[in-house]
Amino acid sequence: MTQLLRKAALTLLGIGLMAVPLFGCSTPAGSTTENAQAQITEPTQEPEFSIANPGDTAVNSEKNKGKEKSKTGKSSSNSSSSSDGQGKPVRDSSNTSTRKKKPSSESSSSNNSNGDKKNRSSKKSGTGDGIASSGSDTQKKQNGKSRGKQKTEGSTSEASSSNAGTVLKDGDAITGGTYTADGKDESVLEASGTVVASVTGAVLNKTGGSATSADAASFQGVNAGVRVYGNAKVALTDTTVNASAKNATAVFAYENGVITMDNCTVTATGGGAGGIQVAGGGTLYGTNLTVTSASKAAIRSDRGGGTMLLDGGTYTSTGSDGCPAIYSTADITVKNAECVSTNSRAVIIEGKNTVTVENCSLSGNDQSTKADSIKANVLLYQSASGDASVGTSVFTMTDGTMKANGGAMFYCTNTASIVNLENADLQLSDDGTLLIVSAGRWGKDGKNGGDCTLNAKDQVLTGSITVDAISSLSLNLAEGSAFTGVITGDGKVAVTLDGTSSWKLTADSYVTSLSGDLSNLDANGYSLYVNGIAFTK
Repeated sequence: MTQLLRKAALTLLGIGLMAVPLFGCSTPAGSTTENAQAQITEPTQEPEFSIANPGDTAVNSEKNKGKEKSKTGKSSSNSSSSSDGQGKPVRDSSNTSTRKKKPSSESSSSNNSNGDKKNRSSKKSGTGDGIASSGSDTQKKQNGKSRGKQKTEGSTSEASSSNAGTVLKDGDAITGGTYTADGKDESVLEASGTVVASVTGAVLNKTGGSATSADAASFQGVNAGVRVYGNAKVALTDTTVNASAKNATAVFAYENGVITMDNCTVTATGGGAGGIQVAGGGTLYGTNLTVTSASKAAIRSDRGGGTMLLDGGTYTSTGSDGCPAIYSTADITVKNAECVSTNSRAVIIEGKNTVTVENCSLSGNDQSTKADSIKANVLLYQSASGDASVGTSVFTMTDGTMKANGGAMFYCTNTASIVNLENADLQLSDDGTLLIVSAGRWGKDGKNGGDCTLNAKDQVLTGSITVDAISSLSLNLAEGSAFTGVITGDGKVAVTLDGTSSWKLTADSYVTSLSGDLSNLDANGYSLYVNGIAFTK
């Protein structure tokens, strides 16, 4: 009997418990909300390129519901920073990079959700309209408030952790206002993941806070004024970006991020930083930009490359001998623009990458002082840094002018290269050197010569060409091209002329092969030696 009563009591107790609702399991009516998407403000003018402007992508609000939720990111990175052709590891006898490893906080992918929180001091001021979307759509940092690093959904890299004054969300449209960031590793504006946003008429100031890692700044855009990555797309129109902090590139597209800029002014004055940059597969489109950089290139890329398409504007680099107007580890095209370096080369191309300029005015003033440095306006080379894949460097210039205020016009070393010239006005420096193909500061001694092909179409060439014993040159003159100058050195040199082109010697010259229509070859009283034998018509 006692056992039966105990069983009955337990049964009644179980029924009573089942009738009591568990705390937190019920959902209040109306708790689910949808954030309204803001209308995107498009650029006023698109660059005149065949590639479609990715900033025109329509907002899909259904696809992006709930995307505002963020996750704590992990910080990781690889390799180390470059120095625009002047500070690369030199004469590396092995294939191992000589760069320093990053601190463990940058290279480790361990969970740091509790350790990354810090106080940051970003602020917004001004009388503009600010962000056009609802406040919950955009993470805005308050003065003195701690917030851990965020990783927005859709990012494809754990190395790209959010640390920004304003993190743009899908559909955000900023109009006017002044935004400032001065924290370490902090951007003024940042976007990642499946985000399409726009900024119009704003002033963005990165005033302080250096990058924890110079590598993360140069390779991934950490600490940049504007940082777009992880497939995000951001349009900047009539906007000013000022970056004065150390290792703070002004505008940076990384990891499949796309930035479209129209009629913007960009100034980078902090050490170790460039003006506008792509790396890791980023893309940047620019129309009528004014970009000034005081440390590294105004137009710049780094490890992992990407694409830059620029039409119109002025791009000025004012730094030392490591501050060219254009530095390429990517595919960079510039049209109808002025590109100036006051103290360095006009263009540097590293490894298997390209620079194409059309109807531009280029000017360089190489002031290199390092041992074994050969001054030149355009450098095509391969370093041991690992920042660029080994392959052929390509420089193409059509129309426009290029002036060398110091050194040779072109210098190819430790790489294969192609120089394509068509109707370009080349203004040589006082030393009168057109091209040097030779060993230099980079690569393994005895194996670090250059292999250059120079293709001229409707092109006037003057000056001297030098090819050293471990280098080679193919000079192709076509479609009415004319070369007035001399070729010297112990390297392999092949010269080809078509029936409309000419070569007039200005001194005894030496080549290993001569082909094509030689009717317009003018020895001009000098001797031309082909494989050591004097050439006679």
